Amino acid sequence: MSAEPFEVNVTEAEIADLRDRLRRTRWPEREPVDDWSQGLPLAYAQELCRSWAEDYDFGFAERLNAFPQYRATVDGLGIHFLHVRSPEPDAFPLVLTHGWPGSVLEFLEILGPLTDPRAHGGDPADAFHVVAPSLPGYGWSDKPSTTGWGVARTARAWDALMVSLGYERYGAQGGDWGSAVSGRLGEVAPERVAGVHLNLGSVAAGTFDDPTPAELANLAAEQEMQRTGRGYSAIQATRPQTLGYGLTDSPAGQAAWIAEKFWAWTDNDGHPEDALSRRTILDEISVYWFTASATSSARLYWESFATFRDKVTAPSGLSVYPRDITRPSRREAELRFTDLRWFEELPRGGHFAALEQPESLVQQVRGFFRLFR
Repeated sequence: MSAEPFEVNVTEAEIADLRDRLRRTRWPEREPVDDWSQGLPLAYAQELCRSWAEDYDFGFAERLNAFPQYRATVDGLGIHFLHVRSPEPDAFPLVLTHGWPGSVLEFLEILGPLTDPRAHGGDPADAFHVVAPSLPGYGWSDKPSTTGWGVARTARAWDALMVSLGYERYGAQGGDWGSAVSGRLGEVAPERVAGVHLNLGSVAAGTFDDPTPAELANLAAEQEMQRTGRGYSAIQATRPQTLGYGLTDSPAGQAAWIAEKFWAWTDNDGHPEDALSRRTILDEISVYWFTASATSSARLYWESFATFRDKVTAPSGLSVYPRDITRPSRREAELRFTDLRWFEELPRGGHFAALEQPESLVQQVRGFFRLFR
């Protein structure tokens, strides 16, 4: 397996096409409610798209190209990945996996502290060599042309990639789909995966006869998610191709589809930009737009949504952020993670921990993997 250097490139013609499409957006009428209960409000959708066309710097490519990137063919599919080696000779290899609607851009703030803690006020003994691949069908990885590229096959591909890079023993970390892939890595390569750290522990809530107040709150949040927040996953898991026509053709549609999640899943005070900068939100939306990956990314739900909560037997760590989609107690988590070595509940943050609380996530990852060095 040979890896070729890679850089992201966005052309002026592509930017001009985006701006033209945004100018010609046919908007729906305003929502008949005064909140976000029917989805992204028209006023914010229009302002976000205006900003995308007129104010945004389109610098996501430059920000990504500041780090070493490569592409390699793994199991017949071209996989894009960041590979940032630490200056510390005894650094521990770590594969980071993003989710939806994220990308490897999520990790840019944590790559420096993870790979070079000495330069960021940390202990050099905590250093990692970091590999961060784009999921199949996401970002600059190829779009699978056949079925079968679910979580298990992706985990096997990640293991093959890590071995090809010379890493015979390594750790795995992820949230969202990255939590599922990281957990499965421990199952497909137990002889190489020392441990898995997750910042999403999706479990079945309401399983105990004597629930604590925190468990009751988690159950209520889970029930509310089922009632009002599962529409996106239902369609992505059943009709990704149909959904993709609108999102691939309309940048306003793609922006709204993703931005609503940055409202629903972050630790904010009612508005997504309480938790994330507008540039960060537009960076992530731009990845999906310029790679035309709305459809191919949604297919991961079609492939693997039913297996998202499969048991994890590898040594595991879970960091629970209070505004994440699900927030299990330790005993709830232990029903799925049968060898749970690390469990901490954090005071702030949501689903996108690397974007919302990068310093906290770095500390969690460092602490967990000290158990395995």
